[in-house]
Amino acid sequence: MNIDEFIGNSRPFIQWMLDWKANLQPLSLASLTQDGADKVAIISVDVIKGFCTIGPLSSPRVNEIVEPITHLFERAWANGVRDIALPQDTHPPDAVEFAQYAPHCIRGTEESQTVDAFKALPFFDQITVIEKNSISSGLDPEMDKWVRARPHIKNWIIVGDCTDLCTYQLAMYVRLLANQNQMKGIRVILPVNTVDTYDLPVDVAKQIGAVPHDAEFLHLVFLYHMMLNGIEIYTEITD
Repeated sequence: MNIDEFIGNSRPFIQWMLDWKANLQPLSLASLTQDGADKVAIISVDVIKGFCTIGPLSSPRVNEIVEPITHLFERAWANGVRDIALPQDTHPPDAVEFAQYAPHCIRGTEESQTVDAFKALPFFDQITVIEKNSISSGLDPEMDKWVRARPHIKNWIIVGDCTDLCTYQLAMYVRLLANQNQMKGIRVILPVNTVDTYDLPVDVAKQIGAVPHDAEFLHLVFLYHMMLNGIEIYTEITD
């Protein structure tokens, strides 16, 4: 199959995904906390300097989600939400993952540090930071323990980067954990304005000997795929 045939065959589905995304709606924080702020948790994955501002895997697109996530934290905290966790890449210098991705976010480096906007929050010292060593937060024993210790949480808000990598893995972990254990009434919620992925055009990838990565295409496909698996996708979380 050549590219014209592939695109031609896929055009109706691609258009359907674009229309679906264009028609997404916001979700109010008030609706999530109406039965108690203690039933709401936020997990923000990999919003660290090594993916936002410095290092080989940093991305201007990803950096754009820092502000809306910060505002979400502030509003959630003001409304009584206290369960917030930050699973973050903190790799050893010889991380096996570096066979797939350039060395990044090594423990003790600035890249592995939480973004300054989060650190400036007056309640930052009450947020749980969890170091992880793979794109799957759920494989980290501390992250798994933190989630399982909160069976009272009914509304899990997932934010961070990257849409098709760590964010996808995290959202699917929380959703599938609830499915596997017959935990009814669990919602896994993803606001699009707090999630993004990096862009690496084909021509640039060829020049540097890397694997290309189309941000717009993969962002859309993985939002769709999460929705397909029961994760609720909204444009944003409003007051």
